Amino acid sequence: MQNYTMEGRTYRYYGQEAPLYPFGYGLSYTTFRYRDLVLSPPVLPICANLSVSVVLENTGLRDSEEVVQLYLRWEQSSVPVPRWQLVAFRRVAVLAGRETKLSFQVLAEQRAVWAQDWHLEPGTFTLFAGGQQPGQKTRAPSEVLSARFSVTGTARPLRGC
Repeated sequence: MQNYTMEGRTYRYYGQEAPLYPFGYGLSYTTFRYRDLVLSPPVLPICANLSVSVVLENTGLRDSEEVVQLYLRWEQSSVPVPRWQLVAFRRVAVLAGRETKLSFQVLAEQRAVWAQDWHLEPGTFTLFAGGQQPGQKTRAPSEVLSARFSVTGTARPLRGC
């Protein structure tokens, strides 16, 4: 085998074709609403971690669980990268009519790209938070919030942080 690229071989690199059963696919007995997605800081140094918070509200009539998923998208990269990459998820039980605030950390290493070695690049990124992948079409309604953040500094090897 000489071609080690993953393009066209996994759901992360299918291009415009959506997978039949994407990560997080399924139905729920209730409905959820996402709001107040906050990225801190919105501009961070190349080796810094990103803090993320989002509020999840159970707007339905039943107690239920939701798998909250965070995806990262590189807006520009020097090498091919996935359309988006799962960087965090958490199963959360929320009582009917209640809400909970969730906090996550997106580590610098999760922004690393492979080009003969793992390295970090400056640029603009989009973070998605919701109960499904960005742009996913399902029979059960679910939202995905998004927010952008920037990374400053010069590109460097991940081990240099």
